[in-house]
Amino acid sequence: MNALEARIDRLESLDAIRQLAAKYSLALDMRDMDAMVNLFEENVRVGKDARGRQALRAYMDGTLRSPFTGTSHHIGGHIIEFDDPDHAHGICYSKNEHETGDEWVIMQMMYADNYVRMDGRWYFARRLPLYWYATDLNKPPVGDNKMRWPGTEWVEGNFHKLFPSFAEFWEREGDHGGPVAEPAPLEKFIETMRRGQAAPKVKVRAD
Repeated sequence: MNALEARIDRLESLDAIRQLAAKYSLALDMRDMDAMVNLFEENVRVGKDARGRQALRAYMDGTLRSPFTGTSHHIGGHIIEFDDPDHAHGICYSKNEHETGDEWVIMQMMYADNYVRMDGRWYFARRLPLYWYATDLNKPPVGDNKMRWPGTEWVEGNFHKLFPSFAEFWEREGDHGGPVAEPAPLEKFIETMRRGQAAPKVKVRAD
């Protein structure tokens, strides 16, 4: 592949990966479970012990039945970086709404994604949901425990835990006074921001 072909391939790959996120939201909200799981690689890991699209479909089918009546997922910023021509990772913001009986739960979150191209098509290899808050529309999510699903205990989300800068910012009283860091290398913006931080454990909800 020459330089021009590689650049065109990269542009086509970027668009295909962005389409994955949009297709995921539509398939999830319309409850088309087959369309949704076919966005993932065939051997996708589901929980600790299961793998495959059928296992993912069974898990999501159960998850989306209770307590949810309907959902709407609104995609925000989407950062995509490539490890090689067939593997990439990204961060995708999502603002979501959920009808849950007599409550309307709003949510802010992001996905930490891994993508893989197989047989010329891009798929999700993994979607790790990182939540900031979830609460009824009439109950502002103030305080530490911002995840407030109807009928459950309020718990802390994990929205900031992939990136150590948030905790460091609040641990100091002002600007640290040191030199400004060098810009992140190309395709290393997310990795640079994570600075080796391990992914937090996540109890997945519908999203």
